[in-house]
Amino acid sequence: MNPKSLILLEYHKVLERLKAFTSFSSSTALATALRPTANLEKALALQTLTREARFLLVTIGNISFECAVDLRPLTDQALHSMTLDAQVFLAIRNTLQLSRDGKRQMENHGEECPNLAALTARLSDGGGLIDQITRTISDRGEVLDSASTALGHIRSEMKVTHARLFERLERFINDPRSARMLQETLITTRNGRYVLPLRSEFKGQLKGLVHDQSSSGATLFVEPIAVVEWNNKLKELELAERDEVLRVLHALTLRIADDAENLNATSEAMAEFDLTLAKAKYAEHLHAVEPVLCPFNPKPAEGHPGSIIQLIRARHPLLDQSIAVPISVELDPETFAVVLTGPNTGGKTVSLKTVGLAVLMAQSGLQIPAQSGSKLSLFKDVFADIGDEQSIEQSLSTFSGHITQLVKVLRHADQNSLVLLDELGAGTDPQEGSALARAVLSYLIEKKITCFVATHYPELKLFAHTTPGAINASLEFDLETLRPTYHFVVGLPGRSNALAIAERLGLDSQIIDSARQELDPTELHAEDLLDEINRQRNMAEASYQAAEAARLEAEALRNKANARLEQLDREKANLAEKAESRAQRELDALREELEDLRKAMSRVRQSGQKASPEQEALREVEDKLDVIEDREEKKARKVRRQAKPRGELSPLKVGEKVLVRKLNVEGVVTALSGDEIEIQAGPLRLRLRPMEIERKLKDESGETAEPKKVEAPKSLGKTILPGVASPGLELDLRGERADVATEKVRNYLEQAWLSGLLFGRIIHGKGTGTLRQIIRDEIKHFPQVKHWESGGEKEGGEGVTVVFFEHR
Repeated sequence: MNPKSLILLEYHKVLERLKAFTSFSSSTALATALRPTANLEKALALQTLTREARFLLVTIGNISFECAVDLRPLTDQALHSMTLDAQVFLAIRNTLQLSRDGKRQMENHGEECPNLAALTARLSDGGGLIDQITRTISDRGEVLDSASTALGHIRSEMKVTHARLFERLERFINDPRSARMLQETLITTRNGRYVLPLRSEFKGQLKGLVHDQSSSGATLFVEPIAVVEWNNKLKELELAERDEVLRVLHALTLRIADDAENLNATSEAMAEFDLTLAKAKYAEHLHAVEPVLCPFNPKPAEGHPGSIIQLIRARHPLLDQSIAVPISVELDPETFAVVLTGPNTGGKTVSLKTVGLAVLMAQSGLQIPAQSGSKLSLFKDVFADIGDEQSIEQSLSTFSGHITQLVKVLRHADQNSLVLLDELGAGTDPQEGSALARAVLSYLIEKKITCFVATHYPELKLFAHTTPGAINASLEFDLETLRPTYHFVVGLPGRSNALAIAERLGLDSQIIDSARQELDPTELHAEDLLDEINRQRNMAEASYQAAEAARLEAEALRNKANARLEQLDREKANLAEKAESRAQRELDALREELEDLRKAMSRVRQSGQKASPEQEALREVEDKLDVIEDREEKKARKVRRQAKPRGELSPLKVGEKVLVRKLNVEGVVTALSGDEIEIQAGPLRLRLRPMEIERKLKDESGETAEPKKVEAPKSLGKTILPGVASPGLELDLRGERADVATEKVRNYLEQAWLSGLLFGRIIHGKGTGTLRQIIRDEIKHFPQVKHWESGGEKEGGEGVTVVFFEHR
């Protein structure tokens, strides 16, 4: 991409905003170096990564690599045998821990985010290096005694030597004969050796080596002869400790050098991953959408380059998104040159930059602040001439500066380029400037170069109106408030409002009338026509808004009516179910009485007695009761069939949110096929029947209401368990203690089986395998578990156990 145009379009400011969302230095450097690509396949891949990253942020929350460091300079030092210090190893360990955590988080989302999963597969999981650094260096950055046997022995001997040295020095402090000669009863150090502060008047009375004296000369710092050997021994041990620490750090440095290739790849992958997450966070901040990137049309209309620009309600990314006025720029298949006219400070320059930045951001893998469905062709290059090009140093006027940039643009632009020109031909004689602007625009159209040209010259309005491939566009101006509205209108040229503005600001009417007489009558007629066109357009827009409001109101009323009807259906079903339940209880009670009588009759028969007339009548009642029960069962089935929700009143639509009853999870309808509905519920894609889902209905206020559960019809003569809410498809136990994890597993297995789940995933991590074994032992003893297995390669492998339940 043309570097000068990137600056003029303020692309670098977009990158500055992007860098604010990065976590560490490497990704910040990548953001600084980010440039739009002219390769469609690469641009689509970058957009896919950003889309997956946004999904990831919504699914699992923020992922950050804050406090990570770039490992590449450190591995380079290690490869050159430059021993790294302890603090550097701590930074390496922290970075590898962040890498490992990021990789583990992605392991469970490889199916939904395959491209990000491929990227994070390059992240290191530590490879034993984390544990080795932890065993060698403490969190305070000190080499541990356990780092080597020799170091442990040296430090142990140092403690003994230090204790004996102090023991001998304390004898001098505690001995009354020597204590009186000391300035203070303390042990201090000079030149790395332990000494006593001797008063200068007792010099020579305490035999030893003088290492220093106070500034006043009143105190001498003396090392008694009795401790010289112990000081020497301690010094030797300190030197031995230093050498052993250096040896340990050097050995660890060699370990870094051996793994340099993997660590460098980790640093690169972490930077790319963090930059992708930054793009997703920036998109969330802008409320941006993924643009539809497409190649140039291979069979365009005659004279057309095949480019596509359809920006729907696009906003300038550097403006406050809450107040930025969106513009819609949708060019038809026969148009590729736009002549933009309007008043000064009306938003022409901002509109040009909005189009240019949308293209640059889309080709950089950034989502654009626009409405979903916006389409853009992939341009090989974007050229711009925007702003004041005056240069005192180069003795260039504004006009000369523009022409210099224009020469470069026209020299390099071709059919696959986008050209944005602001105030074309300005800064010189209006007649010559207008002629030059028409000539440049004719050249661009002849060369089939997609272009947007902002101008004040009225001659270009007629040129755009009569030239195939070109179209007028304008930015509205409110004459009542004397302020621009910034609304972008394609198809209409901008109006000259100079006289109207002057009149409203109080300029003498005589002067206004005189000025009108100086104008060409045809221009006045054209202005009147533009006034009428704008008036008609505003009326049409108002009519459309009224119709749209009426349509939305009708749809809200229809939804309200449908919700009420469906509520009535549910109430009807509930009443039928209650009646059925009551009848069933009565039948069960009657059956219990009959059973008692039947037992009595059986005892009578066994005793050889003849059945009484009452008992014979009871037998007839029992037979009739069987007939009644069959008839009531048929009625209940009929009521249940009639009580189904009225699907025809509010048919399911693709994209509608529903609740999957069995799993108790929310999903989105992705396809409708006869009696089957395809649902996307998180990572699961399910094909269900209508009775297996519940709809998210609109309540009477028009808001989305929580779906009301409709209990399954009760079977006569069978025990019905109360409904149990689903605990979800996953249970995450990472970091839990064994006793807590065991209790959670038991509760989860019980709830999952009672709620009717067919399977569940228990995440315990890999670690040492202890927690995994405890959990699997618990699973084996749960009677309703049909079988279990380790997670798949993309599910977490041995870090996950998938449990399958048996329902009879």
